[in-house]
This record gives sequence, structure tokens and C-alpha cells, in this order.
Amino acid sequence: MKGLPFEAPPLPGRIVVEQRWRDLVFLHWRVPPGRVAPLLPAGTRPDVVDGATWVGLIPFVLADTRFPPLPPVHRLGTFVEVNVRLYSVDRHGNRGVVFRTLEAGRLLPVIAARVAFGLPYHWASSRVVHRVDASGHELDFRSRRHGVGGPSTRIRARLGAPLRPDAPDAELARFLTARWGFHEQYLGRTVWARNAHEPWPLLRAELLELDDELLETSGFGDLAARPPDSVLASTGVATAFSRPRPIEALAWRLQPVTRRRPAPA
Repeated sequence: MKGLPFEAPPLPGRIVVEQRWRDLVFLHWRVPPGRVAPLLPAGTRPDVVDGATWVGLIPFVLADTRFPPLPPVHRLGTFVEVNVRLYSVDRHGNRGVVFRTLEAGRLLPVIAARVAFGLPYHWASSRVVHRVDASGHELDFRSRRHGVGGPSTRIRARLGAPLRPDAPDAELARFLTARWGFHEQYLGRTVWARNAHEPWPLLRAELLELDDELLETSGFGDLAARPPDSVLASTGVATAFSRPRPIEALAWRLQPVTRRRPAPA
């Protein structure tokens, strides 16, 4: 965990997409690395802390998608997303996430993300309801994938106090949220796409209700039956992505340039 930067390193190359992620709930379960390893792209392995890796179930609102230099696509570029993700590191030390599924409430972004990034997006009917009363601020997410028998989820959580930087679990929270990129198998190669955003404003949260089928669809059906090992939330961040690059190309960029001296005449 000590090697994971608190702030995002500079993006390599130009920005290809900008988004705002807001109203997030982070649910995480600790699992053995051997359970996750077969599900990761070639050239990556589970990212491990204290002998375990993690499975995340994260609902949030993805808002104001923008493809520079065009202006934000406010209506089509704003929707509820729910993803199941794993934690990866490649042979060059790049840490990231691997998505098992991403349920999204808009069809066009689903098609675009599949074509441009190879991500396993699915079109779903997704929404979030905010409830604010004397007991606090509650987020109630619901999502069902379109199609007969499509998996669904309901996640209801109450937001709590800010997570203090010196809290005993603050390092783990940073490990689970400050990933700065994703790995994906795309067109036969493992790619790495970097993102950048300000440090997460993290909150503690209380899980009030979980009725989920996405974890089972992703190969982790037993997890929804037990409480998560970590429950966090965030008001959100503005984020930017650079284009995906094959991890082999990243290795080439890391090699020192050696100049050959001309042979003597």
C-alpha cells in the first residue's frame, strides 16, 4: 500500500474523455488472491494487501461526460452506473482495477465504451434516490440489466462522517479507491488506461440493505450473503482518462535508450 500515490501521477498523452463521478458507495469484500487470479487479463496479477485481495461493488452517478475539445454531453452523458471490480497490478508495477461488469443506465455510452475501451458494459435500468432526514443522508441505488432474467441489485447506504487521514483504515481505503487506471483484455492484448482525479473526499458509510445478483454473475455469489469488510462513500471527483495503451508498449517506454556508437572505419 505504501507504493500507491495519494495523488494521481500526470496522464501520459492527451485527455480522451472527462467525466464527473459523484454520490458513490464503495462496498468491498476480502477474498483469497487465488480466487481472483484466473479472472484477470494476461500480464496482470491480483494486487494484494495483508495476504488478501478485494472484490468491489460500487454504485455511483457518472455525470457530464466530455470528449475534448467538444462540450459536455449533459443528458446522454449522465446516468447511474454499478460495477463489480477486482484489483490488479501488472508486471511493470502499474496498479489498477479490472471490471467484471459495468451496469449503465444509457445505451449509447454502453456501446461507445465497449467499442473504444473493450469494457464489459451492459445496458440496465438504473436509478438512485436521495433521502435526507433526521437520521442522515441515505443513497438508495437500484439497477436491473435489460433482457430476460437480467441480474439486478439494490444497494441502500447511509452516509457518515469524513474518514480521517490518520484513521487505522485510511491506508486500506486509499488502496481500494486511489487506483489511477484499469486493465482490460482488448483486441487480444492487455491494455492499461490511466486516469487522474483529485484525492477522494471519503466518508464512512453504513450499509442498510443489499439485495444483489451482480456479484453472482461476476463469479462471487457467496459474497452478497455476508457483510462487506469495508463500506465507504464519497461525494465525488472530476476525472480524466488518456487513451489505453498495450502493456507491452508501456514496457518499451520504460526501457532506457541505448545509442550505438558507429563502428570504427
